[in-house]
Amino acid sequence: MPHEVDQSFLALPLRPLADAALARARALGAVHADFRFERVRSATWRLRDARPAGASDSTDLGYAVRVVHGGAWGFASGVDLTMDAAARVASQAVAMAKLSAKVIAAAGSDERVELADEPVYGERSWVSAYEIDPFDVPAEEKAGLLAEWSGRLLGAAGVAHVDASLMTVHENKFYADTAGTVTTQQRVRLHPQFTAVAVDATSGEFDSMRTIAPPVGRGWEYLTGTGWDWNAELERIPGLLAEKMRAPGVEAGTYDLVVDPSNLWLTIHESIGHATELDRALGYEAAYAGTSFATFDKLGKLAYGSPVMNVTGDRTAEHGLATIGYDDEGVEAQSWDLVKDGTLVGYQLDRRIAKLTDLGRSNGCAYADSPGHVPVQRMANVSLAPDPGGLSTDDLIGGVERGIYVVGDRSWSIDMQRYNFQFTGQRFFRIENGRLAGQLRDVAYQATTTDFWGSMEKVGGPQTYVLGGAFNCGKAQPGQVAAVSHGCPSALFRGVNILNTTQEAGR
Repeated sequence: MPHEVDQSFLALPLRPLADAALARARALGAVHADFRFERVRSATWRLRDARPAGASDSTDLGYAVRVVHGGAWGFASGVDLTMDAAARVASQAVAMAKLSAKVIAAAGSDERVELADEPVYGERSWVSAYEIDPFDVPAEEKAGLLAEWSGRLLGAAGVAHVDASLMTVHENKFYADTAGTVTTQQRVRLHPQFTAVAVDATSGEFDSMRTIAPPVGRGWEYLTGTGWDWNAELERIPGLLAEKMRAPGVEAGTYDLVVDPSNLWLTIHESIGHATELDRALGYEAAYAGTSFATFDKLGKLAYGSPVMNVTGDRTAEHGLATIGYDDEGVEAQSWDLVKDGTLVGYQLDRRIAKLTDLGRSNGCAYADSPGHVPVQRMANVSLAPDPGGLSTDDLIGGVERGIYVVGDRSWSIDMQRYNFQFTGQRFFRIENGRLAGQLRDVAYQATTTDFWGSMEKVGGPQTYVLGGAFNCGKAQPGQVAAVSHGCPSALFRGVNILNTTQEAGR
């Protein structure tokens, strides 16, 4: 049964605060104002060798007012839940806009903030798709399950240590603007993770293997049967880790790759997700991830990859970490093309960038991670589409004579233009004559973005599709963190450069 927004959140003085703030902003001459009230509860549990190693549970609660006045942005936030305080915050936002306008004029710029049009939705409510709110589950039950599963891994031969963690978030957000849109939203997400460590007592060598289950926009049911086979994954890890400890290092060279969704999601995030943020492509943003080689003049022209490459930006995907009903500018969630048949055809936009570039409507990519932060253009769920009649992962492997099958994400490196990159993984399997032939170690694949995606010969079918992702995508100054998902099938790449990381480190 679908959930409703928590009554405890609705009982807060959301509308009175918004009315007081927006009325003050109008009276002071703002051409646009929006009010955002947030309550974000985050909790984390950590275990080391099935014993508690730390826990936290915190709630961030407050509100913010953002205005456009005199062609400039103004922003202020507060925590005092009185009408007078909300009005004062709006006054501070207008004062900030006036100051910003003076600074912009002194710098010789005539650029003015204007927002793309968006329909007025009236009052709307939206709740993400989940069954059991993890905060309704007793802390003892959550910690007990982590301990039980950690103990199962510790009891396996060859496992010396186990790290376990669980991150959970319950986010409520109320939004109102001077146009008349009012939205109330609730999202739940969680990220469980287990890492097994093996140590060779004779040589002192060690290695680790982590679960590949992704973080999700689901509830506690994700750990109790819906969405992932945890028993199967935990059972496999000790044997895979033992094999990895005995595996030979890879011989550097050129190989065909079959990349599992558990690894490919991160390559999508770094080389497509960040690169198609239009504020980066225009040079308005460079914090954390740089700008982008996929500049605005390349729209509709850049051969991003092979003709089998179709990538969407999506704020509507079920259980996606970046899935919403409405963004922090009152824009309704939607899905759109970023890369079509290998060509760059779209970007991720907020209302200001959409207006600035004459691209029409925003696609709903404004987000702030807390009530004290201003909304910035943030990443949607950026996903690679499967081939509706595509092959299984086994069949993709069957088409490779000499190659490597890549599973799980680990480390990555990419330049500040999102162009030259290197990725490793959790485990790598040698492919010989269409069959897996044991694990390899010390593997990294290296390429430029367009060469890599241009080498993609086949994408798997829907049966191989998995929605991966992360809780910790960083952007902006002061820094903000957002959760985002990236769906993809398994995919086959031809002639990719493979490095031996141990040899590279020794140079």
